[in-house]
Amino acid sequence: QVQFVESGGGLVQPGGSLRLSCVASGFTVSNALMGWYRQAPGKQRELVASLTNDGRSDELSDFWKGRFTMSRDNTKNTVYLQMNSLKPEDTAMYYCARLQYDDTWGPGTQVTVSS
Repeated sequence: QVQFVESGGGLVQPGGSLRLSCVASGFTVSNALMGWYRQAPGKQRELVASLTNDGRSDELSDFWKGRFTMSRDNTKNTVYLQMNSLKPEDTAMYYCARLQYDDTWGPGTQVTVSS
């Protein structure tokens, strides 16, 4: 059974950083195309970054370019999202996912950027 457990969110001031973690089970992250999504209140869920199985991290929008980077630890079957220079607009619930599959979403982790 595929499962995701996200953690690492919290309250951070504008300009701060956070590293989110996602422990996956039921498959091997190094063999999958992985992504991080976020969903702000009243908005649709959107993909913010992806990581190919050869370790290439893609940020999918100029809005996030240079600020969000994905990585993984194969020994822990975990993917990460390093977020720098956070803005209030980054406030959202963040989820990881295996792209191109219709897996059940994990609980997510809340990121709040506020002074």
